[in-house]
Amino acid sequence: MSLRQSLENTSKAWSPGSANPRPVGYIDTKVYQELKSRVHRKLLDRVDLAKLEAMPAEQMKAEITSAVEKLLTEETLAINESEHKGLIIDIQHEVFGLGPLESLMADPRVSDILVNTYRQVYVEREGQLELTDVRFESDAHLLKIIDKIVSAVGRRVDESSPMVDARLPDGSRVNAIIRPLAVDGPMLSIRRFSMVPLMMEDLVRHKSLTPEMAEILAGLVKSKVNLLVSGGTGTGKTTLLNAMSHAIPVTERIITIEDAAELQLQQPHVVRLETRPPNIEGKGEVPQRLLVRNSLRMRPDRIILGELRGAEAVDMLWAMNTGHEGSMGTIHANSPRDALSRLEIMIGMAGLSLPPKAMRQQISSALTVVIQVTRLSDGKRKLTSLQEITGMESDMITTQEIFQFEQSGVAPDGTVQGRFRATGIRPKFMDRLRVHGITLSPDLFDPSRVYE
Repeated sequence: MSLRQSLENTSKAWSPGSANPRPVGYIDTKVYQELKSRVHRKLLDRVDLAKLEAMPAEQMKAEITSAVEKLLTEETLAINESEHKGLIIDIQHEVFGLGPLESLMADPRVSDILVNTYRQVYVEREGQLELTDVRFESDAHLLKIIDKIVSAVGRRVDESSPMVDARLPDGSRVNAIIRPLAVDGPMLSIRRFSMVPLMMEDLVRHKSLTPEMAEILAGLVKSKVNLLVSGGTGTGKTTLLNAMSHAIPVTERIITIEDAAELQLQQPHVVRLETRPPNIEGKGEVPQRLLVRNSLRMRPDRIILGELRGAEAVDMLWAMNTGHEGSMGTIHANSPRDALSRLEIMIGMAGLSLPPKAMRQQISSALTVVIQVTRLSDGKRKLTSLQEITGMESDMITTQEIFQFEQSGVAPDGTVQGRFRATGIRPKFMDRLRVHGITLSPDLFDPSRVYE
């Protein structure tokens, strides 16, 4: 059992930072925080943390509990049983975890933790932002937690380097920014990832797409169609890409390239590559473009790029055009057309002096499908458009929409109302699917079939 799990199994006390009224008999919030800080400082002076960290979780918990109880007997302030238990849990979190954030990290429903100075912590649960009752004691307290996170991965954050990206042991992405860039005080953002990846049937159950759309996506992956998942921040691009990857045959060698390893592929032959930021001296950076080039020498059947951000788009498109079919990636864009425009800009970032028409020819020959995912106003994620790239007409890339989500309104409770439907266009990629032994019913593209 992990330390966090063992802590959460302990009875929970009233949170000193809670927005609810303080129960009768509880000490003042400020007094509680001062007591916790005082006991914590004494604990650090008297306990060898290096020895404790080498112990099993249960023994470590027992040692901390015993030490804190001894320290509490030295305090003249009277506290009740609930506060006593709360102090032990809080101090254990401070010593071995992320302090006040540990309770949020233990909640599987929390996907984002947003700390706006020490006074205010928001979380995203099931697509909705919520203000929590979690608080830090001060800027110094929050800075201490930030420093604990970034120092564990060999990074630093201080006045000379006030911005930092890092990663927690569970894969969660962390961004911190402090003064003087953050005017009101330190800011911390934690983007968490599900330990159990969502499957395509989970997305269908959540009505992010229809069973028919899921069937077509699986067919596209199996027939090695090159595709791009487009969407804004937090729209579920990586989640959809991960769900689609389950349709890749287990016989293929897959290479994934990401800034932060998020994809959780289940195939047995997967090589995971991750970029490396520069060190404290500003050296040692390994960007995505270098990894894409290196992956071409690793005999991949498919390359999956977590997100196209810059010049690596050129190498990815060339890989798609030179035998690495079935490759996939994500891109930040508000529409499929915007995604194609961004690809053009990225090609320009590579320093190639190609005319616009040549760039678009590379894009249209490399990609077959662009999938748009959107986060709606009620927090739900939907596949809002599936478009096929059909080629070039004059100097423009031509596309045709196969499926779309039409929003019709918003219910009184804020729920977005709408429907999925086919446009009635029979895609050209149907012939490719048939060659690979995948037969889809023509009824899938019947525009009269509507899915609420």
